[in-house]
Amino acid sequence: MPNPPQITLTQTRILAGVWEGVLAGVEGDAPRLEARHQDRALEGLTVTPIPGKPGRFALRLPIPPSVISEGVQTVLFHADGVTLAQFTLVAGVPLEEDLRAEISLLRAELELLKRAFRRHCAEAED
Repeated sequence: MPNPPQITLTQTRILAGVWEGVLAGVEGDAPRLEARHQDRALEGLTVTPIPGKPGRFALRLPIPPSVISEGVQTVLFHADGVTLAQFTLVAGVPLEEDLRAEISLLRAELELLKRAFRRHCAEAED
């Protein structure tokens, strides 16, 4: 007996505050889907069959303002208790500071590598 197709949920984009994705590998009707943030169900998730593509559905979720907060926020998509996908929003001043610190560290490491490479090249010429 063949295995049933694997259900997948793939993000296609986030545009104007709306998350969009495609659910594929579904036999028959779409499963009952739920989007959750911090263990709270989010309202507004729509699931629409894609014409001419059986087993594929377009999903849209307006991102509520309550999800857009400083730090890292993750939204999970569940079907029948199984997590199919997630998306993460990152915002705020601490992130900017973290990125600056990371870039500074990368620059310092690059300078170290450049010096070591130049030293290696100079030694190879001798």
